[in-house]
Amino acid sequence: MVRGGRHSRKMGGRSTCTLVLFMLFMLSVVFLVLLALGIVSLPLNDNAQDGLSNEAGSSSSTEEIVDMINIQRWNNGIDGPKQWMEILSWEPRAFLYHNFLSRSECEHLINLAQPHMKKSTVVDSQTGRSMDSRVRTSSGTFLNRGQDEIIKGIESRIAEVSFIPIEHGEGLQVLHYAVGQKYEAHYDYFHDNVHILKGGQRMATMLMYLSDVEKGGETVFPKVQVNSSSVPWWDELSDCAKAGISVRPRMGDALLFWSMHPDASLDSLSLHGGCPVIQGDKWSATKWMRVRPYTI
Repeated sequence: MVRGGRHSRKMGGRSTCTLVLFMLFMLSVVFLVLLALGIVSLPLNDNAQDGLSNEAGSSSSTEEIVDMINIQRWNNGIDGPKQWMEILSWEPRAFLYHNFLSRSECEHLINLAQPHMKKSTVVDSQTGRSMDSRVRTSSGTFLNRGQDEIIKGIESRIAEVSFIPIEHGEGLQVLHYAVGQKYEAHYDYFHDNVHILKGGQRMATMLMYLSDVEKGGETVFPKVQVNSSSVPWWDELSDCAKAGISVRPRMGDALLFWSMHPDASLDSLSLHGGCPVIQGDKWSATKWMRVRPYTI
């Protein structure tokens, strides 16, 4: 009986130890899952902050570092708006990414572009040169690809959702439309052979909205028929936007559409335009992506 009692106590001790180890293991697994989902986060120590400061450059201010941390938190889904994708059309292929950019990213692009804005031009289909045109009345400027860490992050995100390498993209073009300004229906692909030499045809476009617009300013695909009964906000659209499927500009949203079919033929249904702004200001940023790596 004594031996049996000792044996029972030993077995009981081993069972308790095994149970404790199992519980610790399960808690570690749960913590790692929560960490991966972004529900919990580890505090940045001095070394991590130093590393972030070095990445931003030796001249980075405290505000810039905090802004980068906030952007990273937003990218991880922490303290930020929910991101989701809406399929607009399969002909042409068009997808709307809600909350693709954060507010601070939108403001950063606008602040970078404002001092350099010039009247927008169009491409002459005969010569491939830029020229003034009444079909495009906005102002704009180009930013360099990979110009700073925030732009690098945006370009990396575009590459992830489009599956087109960063090297195939042109620099971002930031555009501003005041009341009455527009961009009539056009194609993003080229009709000349001059621009194609730099990286092939434009195959896709990511159009990012940097501001809300009170009325007008929609992006419309006039060759795509739409049933008004399927659009709850039909009465809120401008007459221009009712010509086809359209997207209302909302800060942070991004419209990805393809100018080419999967077989590399040009998609005539990708004809699109920017409706006149009726009330408010419209800011946007465009990333055009080529078939081959783009060289300046």
